[in-house]
Amino acid sequence: MSLKNVSSYSIIILLVAVACGKSDQRAMQGPPPVNVAVHQVTTSDAAYYDEYPAIVKALNEVELRPQVSGYITGIHFKEGDKVQKGQALYSIDQQQTEATYKQALANLSVQEANLEKAKKDVERYRELDRQDAIAKQQVDYAEATFAAAQQQVEAAKATVRAVQTNVRYSTIVAPFNGTIGISLVKLGASVSPGQTVLNTISSDDPVAVDITVDQQEIYRFTQLLASNKPSKNDSTFRLAFRDQLYPQPGKISVIDRAVDPQTGTIKMRLEFPNPQHTLRAGMSGTLQVVSKTQRSVVIPYKAVNEQLGEFFVYMVDSAKATQRKVVLGKQVGRNIIIKDGLKEGETIITEGIQNLREGSAINVAKPAAAPVAANK
Repeated sequence: MSLKNVSSYSIIILLVAVACGKSDQRAMQGPPPVNVAVHQVTTSDAAYYDEYPAIVKALNEVELRPQVSGYITGIHFKEGDKVQKGQALYSIDQQQTEATYKQALANLSVQEANLEKAKKDVERYRELDRQDAIAKQQVDYAEATFAAAQQQVEAAKATVRAVQTNVRYSTIVAPFNGTIGISLVKLGASVSPGQTVLNTISSDDPVAVDITVDQQEIYRFTQLLASNKPSKNDSTFRLAFRDQLYPQPGKISVIDRAVDPQTGTIKMRLEFPNPQHTLRAGMSGTLQVVSKTQRSVVIPYKAVNEQLGEFFVYMVDSAKATQRKVVLGKQVGRNIIIKDGLKEGETIITEGIQNLREGSAINVAKPAAAPVAANK
C-alpha cells in the first residue's frame, strides 16, 4: 500500500471518530427543552349552569269524551284554535234524547194531576172525618194515596232532571280556556259514552316543565322554591333547545311529595310563561339551573391532560415538567373548576403540554394573566 493511500484511510478514520464523539455528546445531553407557556393558579368566584333533561307539559289537559251515545251532528271549531271555557265544540244527535225528554215531561204532568186529585180527596175526607161522617179507614186510604202521589211527582221530576242532563251532554263544551287539537272523529261518526275520545284540550300559558333530580339536590331546590321571585332579568332557570335559549325565565311550581325509592330521584315542576305560544306540550329540552361557587380554583381547560380516565396538569419544577393529578369540577366557558389538586399561587403549564413527559426539560415563557370566570 502506498503512503498516499495510508494517509487517506487515516483521515477517514479520524472523521468517523469525531462524528461518533459528537453523537455520544448529544445523546448524553438528551432532547432539547420544550417551549411552554405557564399560568399562575388563582381563585375566583364562578357561575355556571347545571343541566337537566326537561319535558314541556300543559298545566291543564283533558281528553274530551261523550257522556251520551249517538252520532256526531256538528263540529263547531277549527282544529288548533284557541277556545274559551263553555264554548260549544261538538253536537251529538239529540232526536232520541229529546223524545225521552218530552216523554218525561208528559209523565210529570200526569203525576202532578194525580197529586192534585189525591190532594182534593184527602182534604174532603179530612173535613168529613172532623164531622164524624166517614169511616176512619177511608181517611187513612186517602192519606196514603196522597203521600204516594207526592212521591210519584218527585220521581217524575228526577227523571226530567236526568233527561235534561243528557240533553246538555249532547253538546260538548270546552271545560277551560286553551288550545284544541286535531279532531279524532268526523261528522256522522257514532260515539259511545265514556269510550270514544273526541279531542284533547290543553292550556298553553303558562306551561309546565318537568324534570327529575337526585335526592341529594332536594335541599338546594327547596331553597330555590322558597326564594321564587322571578323577573324579566332573572336567569336562575333557563330553558334551552339545542343551542337556542327560550327568552322567558321560569320558576319552581312544585316539588313532588316523595322520592322514588327505586331510582333515588324526585320529580319537580317549573312554570314558564308562554305568551307567544311557542312552547308546545311534549317538547323536550334542557333546563339550566344557575349554580355559583365562591373562591374556587379556576384554570384554563386547555391545561388539563387526560390519561386512562384520570386528569392531570403539568407543574413547573426547577425548569422541568412534573405531572399532578387533579379532580375536575364544572366547566365554565373555556375554563374549568378544580375541586382538588391545586392551590392558589402554584404555577401550571398551559401550552406545549402535548410535547411533555414526566421530567421533560422546559423553556418557560412569561406567565399568562389569570382567567376571568364567565357564565357558560
